[in-house]
Amino acid sequence: MRIAEHQDYELIDASGGERLERWGDIILIRPDPQIIWNTEKTDPRWRQAHARYIRSNKGGGHWEPYRKMPEVWQVNWQGLTFRLKPMGFKHTGLFPEQAVNWAFAMEKIREAGRPLKVLNLFGYTGAATLACLKAGASVTHVDASKGMVQWAKENAAASGLSDRPVRWLVDDCGKFVQRERRRGNAYDAIIMDPPSYGRGPGGEVWKLEEQLEALVKNCLEILTEKPVFFLLNSYTTGLSPAVMSYFLTALLQPRLGGAVRADEIGLPATVSGMALPCGNTAIWESGK
Repeated sequence: MRIAEHQDYELIDASGGERLERWGDIILIRPDPQIIWNTEKTDPRWRQAHARYIRSNKGGGHWEPYRKMPEVWQVNWQGLTFRLKPMGFKHTGLFPEQAVNWAFAMEKIREAGRPLKVLNLFGYTGAATLACLKAGASVTHVDASKGMVQWAKENAAASGLSDRPVRWLVDDCGKFVQRERRRGNAYDAIIMDPPSYGRGPGGEVWKLEEQLEALVKNCLEILTEKPVFFLLNSYTTGLSPAVMSYFLTALLQPRLGGAVRADEIGLPATVSGMALPCGNTAIWESGK
């Protein structure tokens, strides 16, 4: 497992189907179905949380406030600033376990020794985009949600990166890649974190198991002659690291060579000293 490291985020404890987390100075309790154990909640911060997300039996849920907290606050990572707020369906606008992938992308961009063009599909609030910009790449950021793209722009401004070479696009990722292929545009690296299910800005339905293969094949057609990396992340149950490794190896290696590796990504829990798995990432690298 690849473990993410943070200063402004801390997974304090995990028990009874919930995470106890510190986001800067804000303490939140959020549900996590993977946490099937019921260890004793000894850390006093379980009783000091600012808010807890309560699931509804009918689907969705709501935030239950316990202490006064700002509507929006900020956390930092490696000189980047992310604006957070409690969202529907338990999210805050940042997936801290992804720091291992941000760090990887920054390292590969800096090692390349040449200007790189990066495509970030399903870019959400832009953490990976900001990491690539900070490392010196130019980035095309694509997400189907206008609100998420605006949030990403705000994160870029907060991080002092508004003047970097970036395109912010509200678009269906699959259709965008097809158009880029027709235009003859190409990228040195591609990052994607597709949802299990979603809708594009025009109501297009996305089902990962049905459409991921076609998307990756189309992405192959918009890679440069000397691509650096291809990163696929997933939170979808059933897409284990072994499955994702097989998938990228079968699709990318015959044409590109290089090497594929895949693993769980996770967060260290302070109280237990163990790591909580939080998703899977498969990475193709050129090996050059």
